Amino acid sequence: MTSPLSSLRSALSTDFTSSLVVFLVALPLCVGVAVASGVPAELGLITGIVGGLVTGLLPGSSLQVSGPAAGLTVLVLTAVQEYGLSALGVIVLASGLLQLTLGALRLGRFFRAISLSVVHGMLAGIGLVLILGQLYALADRKAPGTGTANIAGLPGLVVDVLLSDPALTAVALGTGTIAVMTLWKKLPGKAQLLPGPLVAVGTATLATVVFDLPVARVQVSGLVEAIQPPAGSDFGRLAEVGLLTTIVAFTLIASAESLFSAAAVDRLHDGPKTDYDKELMAQGAGNTLCGFLGALPMTAVIVRSAANVQAGARTKVSRVLHGVWLLLFAALLPGALGMIPTAALAGVLIHAGFKLLPVKELGPLWREHRGEAVVLVITAGAILVTNMFEGVLIGLLLAVVKTAWETSHVHIDVTEPGSGPVQVRLAGHATFLRLPRILDTLEQLPADRPVELNLAGLRHLDHACMSALQHWADQHNAHTVQPERTHASA
Repeated sequence: MTSPLSSLRSALSTDFTSSLVVFLVALPLCVGVAVASGVPAELGLITGIVGGLVTGLLPGSSLQVSGPAAGLTVLVLTAVQEYGLSALGVIVLASGLLQLTLGALRLGRFFRAISLSVVHGMLAGIGLVLILGQLYALADRKAPGTGTANIAGLPGLVVDVLLSDPALTAVALGTGTIAVMTLWKKLPGKAQLLPGPLVAVGTATLATVVFDLPVARVQVSGLVEAIQPPAGSDFGRLAEVGLLTTIVAFTLIASAESLFSAAAVDRLHDGPKTDYDKELMAQGAGNTLCGFLGALPMTAVIVRSAANVQAGARTKVSRVLHGVWLLLFAALLPGALGMIPTAALAGVLIHAGFKLLPVKELGPLWREHRGEAVVLVITAGAILVTNMFEGVLIGLLLAVVKTAWETSHVHIDVTEPGSGPVQVRLAGHATFLRLPRILDTLEQLPADRPVELNLAGLRHLDHACMSALQHWADQHNAHTVQPERTHASA
């Protein structure tokens, strides 16, 4: 029989190994997300460190790992462009405090009520915008900005690349990075001891240094220098409506992504399951500290979390240690960041963007749940055309309308006996959405015969429908059998 001490040693041993795997997965992603967000690379590492050392210690989910996420890249980049880097700390700090409040009010579980089609549409929209923006970074060029502008600028980008040798070199590096990451997953298990993103970025960095390639590299300022706590004037901008809207968008998207990640991670292991309210508060605590440090916002990241579980992690020690390794790397080897080509990081994020697209799921979803597929596609398209916040709101509104339409089924049965009144029976849910169909059926009834309108079979009758039916009955002198009072809704 295994002793408790032996079990503890075994768990710590596997957690130590898992922490190294997660660190190697997180390192290129932390740097890549920061660069793509338009902020110093060190800020991505700071968020990863806080995600390990702070959020990793707190209760909620024991195995999922937090840090800067590709899913928030577009939102962060837009916020930095509109309000400046100095305002980022205030936005992240306020979002963290809002998450803490929502968790304390035990509202974390309600994030699970968000339609999956909206969430997948949100991720798909993020993936599309991310890919379009990083195509320019792949060639060491600056993206025009919005999703539609990025699309419009693609022909010019292609011509620019073909006429520039340095741009062609950068594209070759980035494309090679994507190819290595794609093929790495197809290698035998033992060959995958090192994470694909690390191997891909490491190879591209080695080639850049050895051959002194003329490509852009990550700009390094130093870990301490990169920390920019928000100033008093930045807090004064909380009165701006646009800034408040951005805070709400950060909070909702970061919280939804974290809690959906928690649900996915729970399916990967047999250990303790996530307490959603505590996990939301843990994310809020991490984001509050990231805001004080002027760093990127954090979410739970499914890529790192899945790597943690698959590496055999059994306790939260693994995710805490991964934060320690990130801190040691940032403190002892900061110069290593300056050798990384930005095109390679663009390749990592393009690969991450494609993984956000529900390519395999969309076909079956269209065949089995066409309405859900429509919501997903429209949400993704709305994010691409407008922005993250408005696109998600459009998706949520469309999901509500779809649900209301699907639940408002009404059955109309018309019986015309040889003598006596025409009998019309309504059953199901009579709402304003089905009112045109109901009135069209009633208007087609013979005008020279009496009508008995039986509403007793209705389980729900809203005010608009009830008023319209009463008005029609009064005009046609129809006899009406009303539903039970408990079934009607005024």
